[in-house]
Amino acid sequence: MHPGRALRLFVYSYKRNEKGTLEEYKGDLVAKNVKTFCQDHLPRFSRRVSLNHFDLSSTNLEKYPRVILLSTKKDTPVIWRALSGLYYRRFSFYDAEVHDVSEPAAKQLGVDALPAIIGWLPNGERHILKSGISVKDLKSAIKDLSLLLDSFEKKNKKVASSQASKNQKDSAQRKLPLLTASNSDALCGDKTPVCIIGAFRSSRDREKLESLLSKVSQKSLTRRPNVASGSRDSVSYIFLDATKQPLFLCAFDKSGYKSSDNILVAFKPRKGKFAAFSGDMTVEEVEKFISSVLNGDIQFTKTRQKPVLK
Repeated sequence: MHPGRALRLFVYSYKRNEKGTLEEYKGDLVAKNVKTFCQDHLPRFSRRVSLNHFDLSSTNLEKYPRVILLSTKKDTPVIWRALSGLYYRRFSFYDAEVHDVSEPAAKQLGVDALPAIIGWLPNGERHILKSGISVKDLKSAIKDLSLLLDSFEKKNKKVASSQASKNQKDSAQRKLPLLTASNSDALCGDKTPVCIIGAFRSSRDREKLESLLSKVSQKSLTRRPNVASGSRDSVSYIFLDATKQPLFLCAFDKSGYKSSDNILVAFKPRKGKFAAFSGDMTVEEVEKFISSVLNGDIQFTKTRQKPVLK
């Protein structure tokens, strides 16, 4: 304050952009008008949506946890706008006008009282964070809802961490490649001593083979040391889509194993010989088969023709 100078009022506004700008109040210094001016410049990071067009499913592909406020207000409530600024880039905020909990969308979300806040975890689980919210004053309401969002954020991080570990584990188990014409030389060419090929006819069959072969491939099964060279030959574990590559399987079987859903073949590309697995598709049995292949305890047969990939 300086003598002889008029009082000036500024607010740091997020109304126009996310960086914020200083805005000067130029109206009369009346409490009601100043309050309206300040509220008008509160953040607007909550996206106003219609529940009829909002994705209520469990999928959540957004970068931040998703929360939505359901209220009877025609415009985004001031408290929700303030929270959208306080938690900017920590949550994706939405809000929607709902007249009654009997509306189909509200029923689908499981809301029994308005206003209500719903949040989604990274694994798709939907949670009603609070319903029938009552507001005494702006300050206490923001404090209470901040505690609510903080708690939900911690839960999100915990679930996200658990999900990341699971995805990493699943990724490790699903790292075996699919054999095609473009990668056949690298995966099962003449330089590869033995290819263990798991062929499938459906996504369900593939999942079973992936789980089984991934476990076996991680057991480091190797061939007995070669007496002459003392070397140990590597094994290539790969998948083949039997529905797309029938000619390839016809090199081993006249019918292309059409009567089988899961096929397991050990193939020596350089020698043009193979051995087909005929036991139960279990980790133990497949492990025995591959060990027998590598140790020379199983007889290989010449292929009917050269395997062809499309």
